[in-house]
Amino acid sequence: MSFDLTATEYLIRADLLAPGLVEGLYLQGSIALGDYRHGVSDIDFVAVTEDPADPGLVQEIHRRMPRRPYFDGLYVTWDDLRADPASLAPGPAVHEGRVLPSSDFERNLVTWHVLAQGGVAIRGPQRPEIFTDWPALAASTRANLESYWRPWARRLRRHPMSLGSWAVSWGVLGVSRLRHTLVTERVTAKTEAGRYALRSYPGWERIIEEALRIRCGGPARYRDPFRRRADLLAYLEFALDPDRPPDADLLR
Repeated sequence: MSFDLTATEYLIRADLLAPGLVEGLYLQGSIALGDYRHGVSDIDFVAVTEDPADPGLVQEIHRRMPRRPYFDGLYVTWDDLRADPASLAPGPAVHEGRVLPSSDFERNLVTWHVLAQGGVAIRGPQRPEIFTDWPALAASTRANLESYWRPWARRLRRHPMSLGSWAVSWGVLGVSRLRHTLVTERVTAKTEAGRYALRSYPGWERIIEEALRIRCGGPARYRDPFRRRADLLAYLEFALDPDRPPDADLLR
């Protein structure tokens, strides 16, 4: 099922069960960044209501939504979009098909910036008023490299049998995306960042091409999963080197 059909099905259910509740519906994530991959990407949404949504209604609306691809997102008000998300209280969200009555899921500057850059309006104004703050987003992106990605790479190194494709795509493209975002001063897509890294990180082409192959398709670049894992760990060590500030990158 394509993402526009899924969004239409959602609105039909929402309007039937809670008429007038959803005043705006925007698709963000890979769809807004032009990197949606059928069968790989989830559908990320932001539903906008006049007043805070009742979690019980949200639960009922999502009860029979298709399980795959996940239709994941959050419920906010128009006032919420105009505010710094760091100042907002938790609210209803949907993660991997499960309704979270009160959550911080996706209530962050990345979501707000992606919406402002290229959110796809299914219902509501094409360009609603949205709070953005690039210096704060840059600071949180640098912090994410340290607080999430560096510990993730250490955990991966401690599990020598972690040979699956998922870790390659997640690690290589995830770290490259953050570094690319810091250089371009906009939230960038994983595929775009991977291709940019190919041009900018000489010597790392094979593992980057393999990560892109896992996401986009194409012939495998490795036959030996142990060699692939070793190259993944080496790339992460290179890309997360604390002596190379993320915004003083080789990416140009």
